[in-house]
Amino acid sequence: MQTLPLPRAQRSRTVTAILGPTNTGKTHLAIERMCAYSSGLIGLPLRLLAREVYGKIVERKGEDLVALITGEEKIIPKNPRFWVSTVEAMPKDLKVDFVAIDEVQLAGDLERGHVFTDRLLNLRGREETLLLGAATIRPLLEKLLPGLNIITRPRMSILTYAGSKKITRLPRRSAIVAFSSDEVYAIAELVRRQRGGAAVVLGSLSPRTRNAQVELFQNGDVDWLIATDAVGMGLNLDVDHVAFAGHRKFDGYQYRQLTPAETGQIAGRAGRHLRDGTFGVTGRVNTFDDDLVHSVESHEFDALKVLQWRNPKLDFSSLSALLRSLDQSPGEEGLTKAPPAEDIGVLELSNRDEAIRRIATTRERVELLWDVCQVPDYRKIAPANHADLVVNIYTHLVHSGAIPDDWFQKQIALADRTDGDIDTLANRIAHIRTWTFVANRADWLTDPAHWQGVTRGIEDRLSDALHERLTQRFVDRRTSVLMRRLRENKMLEAEITASGDVLVEGEHIGQLQGFRFAPDASAEGQEEKAVRAAAQKALASEIESRADRLSRSPNEDFILSSEGTLRWQGEIVARLSASDHTLRPGILLLADEQLTGPARDKVEERVALWVKTHIETLLKPLFDLEAAEGVEGIARGVAFRISESLGIIDRHDISEDIRQLDQTMRGTLRKLGVRFGAYHIFVPALLKPAPSQLLAQLWALKEGKEDAKGLVELPQLSASGRTSVPVDTEIEPSLYKVVGFRVCGPRAVRVDILERLADIIRPLIAWKPLEEGIEPPEGALAQGGAFTVTVSMTSLLGCAGEDFSSILKSLGYRLETKEVQQPVVKKAEEAPAEATGEVEASAETTADVPAESADAPSQEAEPAAEATPAEATNDTPIEAAPSEEAAETDGEPEMETVTIEIWRPGRADRRRQGGDRNRPRRQHGDNQNRQSEGERKGGPRNNNKRHNAKGKGRDGGGHKGGGKPNRTGNAGRPQPQRDKPLDPNSPFAALLSLKENMQKGDDK
Repeated sequence: MQTLPLPRAQRSRTVTAILGPTNTGKTHLAIERMCAYSSGLIGLPLRLLAREVYGKIVERKGEDLVALITGEEKIIPKNPRFWVSTVEAMPKDLKVDFVAIDEVQLAGDLERGHVFTDRLLNLRGREETLLLGAATIRPLLEKLLPGLNIITRPRMSILTYAGSKKITRLPRRSAIVAFSSDEVYAIAELVRRQRGGAAVVLGSLSPRTRNAQVELFQNGDVDWLIATDAVGMGLNLDVDHVAFAGHRKFDGYQYRQLTPAETGQIAGRAGRHLRDGTFGVTGRVNTFDDDLVHSVESHEFDALKVLQWRNPKLDFSSLSALLRSLDQSPGEEGLTKAPPAEDIGVLELSNRDEAIRRIATTRERVELLWDVCQVPDYRKIAPANHADLVVNIYTHLVHSGAIPDDWFQKQIALADRTDGDIDTLANRIAHIRTWTFVANRADWLTDPAHWQGVTRGIEDRLSDALHERLTQRFVDRRTSVLMRRLRENKMLEAEITASGDVLVEGEHIGQLQGFRFAPDASAEGQEEKAVRAAAQKALASEIESRADRLSRSPNEDFILSSEGTLRWQGEIVARLSASDHTLRPGILLLADEQLTGPARDKVEERVALWVKTHIETLLKPLFDLEAAEGVEGIARGVAFRISESLGIIDRHDISEDIRQLDQTMRGTLRKLGVRFGAYHIFVPALLKPAPSQLLAQLWALKEGKEDAKGLVELPQLSASGRTSVPVDTEIEPSLYKVVGFRVCGPRAVRVDILERLADIIRPLIAWKPLEEGIEPPEGALAQGGAFTVTVSMTSLLGCAGEDFSSILKSLGYRLETKEVQQPVVKKAEEAPAEATGEVEASAETTADVPAESADAPSQEAEPAAEATPAEATNDTPIEAAPSEEAAETDGEPEMETVTIEIWRPGRADRRRQGGDRNRPRRQHGDNQNRQSEGERKGGPRNNNKRHNAKGKGRDGGGHKGGGKPNRTGNAGRPQPQRDKPLDPNSPFAALLSLKENMQKGDDK
């Protein structure tokens, strides 16, 4: 419904203008005046402000008498007498005693100005009309409303320029103003990290979300507000300082500098009632010039030149007539035609639609189209997209008389989700606000009350979710709650949970770890001291209680970690430190100053006892050697040196002392766990994972190398079963030795594995045949004094080739090469079979016959005494009954010369392998004394009778490093049988089978 323009002479009737800067109490005065009448209407620039004023009037008049009308919300009781509305939604047909319009200087705004101009020129109360705004509009009001009564009000507090400050140094209760959402978010993130949190206010937020964010600031949960220039429009905030993080804005048409009046409107939010305020800029903005500062401080700004106007008397006879009437210019000085607004743009786009032109042919349909064009474009996707939405709504209204419920439900369902980030939720709120506006048009839906409730519920849920996301992202709840209580000078309540979390006023401020309090990293600055002070009482009692429990804890509650820290029930309470004795480290208690007196003494005593017991249990052999009970003479010195070397000492380092040990002394040391090896004197029990790890820790403490590489990795090698590993040049060789490894060239080998290798090599070197014709064992040479590498050796160390050779060289062995004779192994050629059916076979066909049916011998035979390869590969068919001459011509197999590697002990190694040559000869058991302990435990011994009995001697010189041995023996001598069966698929089995077949033919 249109309101006809008032004649110029009647415009000032009942009108009073209350003008002045911010914080003059204009809005408060309007509320008081309206409540003094029996009915009234007040129009406000923001839905948020309308909600605030509505609440104040409800408190005084009651809900039954107060109505709220905005574009997206209508609360209308049955018989309301007082109406609160946004300026755009002010009912034009109400007859009330009082009317007030707030922030009338917005009549000069390019986007909304024409609405304010229409209301201040045409909307009146029967008894009184108040126009509230800045003094900049005074000349135009006097011109447009002749005879207007004007009252100016001074500001209640002083506004002062404070210059430039960094954002992180701004005082509490500051509002920081930026001009884009991205900049607002960035500043809020910075404030959260540095100062604990901030509230966020943007024009795109829903009123419910903005209210919730403002409440965070107003109730003291946060001390900083980050906002766009929307904060300058009538919001009553408890702000002491306004800081401009920018001074340029996009006004819908271009980026431009803020006018002095706009700067003053925003800066005027600082100071509340009688409390003075300040304004300034952040470090990223140029300081304000003197003229601007003077204007803002004195509230003197250039007056508005014109007010935006749009023809209120519209012609709905046709679409073209409506557009012409909207394009009409004002004929009065002081007014200017407003730029095309959003609704005109939608109307123009709709007019281009042929379908719309066909149905918008009557006055009622043209007026309905214009009404639908008033739907706000909250989504801000694109003008054409919004125009399509308006066309759809209009089409439904024309053809169906109302918007179909199923179509409407489908539209709002798109926004009915509360997942997603801040931007996603903000977009959904913009979407649902459009449909909330539509639902509040009672004549557009069949059940508007239902859909108003549905859309309101969705918007509220989305607004709450958005508020929650903003709070989670930009507010540190813990800091905000604590700071509010500190400002209130209230005693903070602290408690400690079973898991050690320290809570002050229910907010987590740190954790008690063992006997030390670890505050949250975010609790910094002044609040950190206050928080720690509040937690002292609770911490003191808890720490004393923990000390008592620790002093009575069993050994199972303690553990020494690989980093050298002592944990009690999982909490770190102490760590080992260096001392003068490797096996007796110092102990550093990790506790705050609250652990004092007898409680600290009990903890130190219990921790020291556990550490002592733990070390003496795992390293008992070392302490036994150190005490050396029952050990006398030179053996006592040997025991001390082994203990001092942490259980491993190279034999050559102590060889003179070892030579002087008699059998009794050696036996005494063996009872203490000592093993005498060819290369090392060591304690095998200390090579286990747990003792070796502890030894590595103690060694690192003593040497001051707690950060040395390999402290954790090397002890784990023992547990993994690795007998040798590649050497890491960054790990110290002495650390390898501590954990039981010896560096041998490119690999480190466990010392007990080296002794087992020595037990394998020693009998091979010492082997000599007692009688002619006995083959040496695998790896030994017929002439003795050397050996070849066998598979058992390489398998034991887990390496071969160059790595194994390097290990042998590091142990003192010398590499030689030797040429030996061995049979030439040739693959037998296939011989043709006769059609007579007699038994004829070639080496190849015989090799394919299974062992059970090929009549092959059950034990491996020597091919040298059987058919030659030449006989087996003859292309001439073999006679069924070969002659005796052919059988008698069997000769030796063809031989070839090959080069093999043999190893001989060096001079020092001979002494190790043969025992201590300078030791006095003993009358009884001397040979046994010369043996290593590995021999006495069942290792190989130099026993020629054993080789004769078993018949397993092999010529180690006939192969290289564990390959096939030379089985030729001495020509013409019978060879001993082998326990190993002959492979039926080998060429030798084929030759043997062929020979037997030929012999069967001779017998026949």
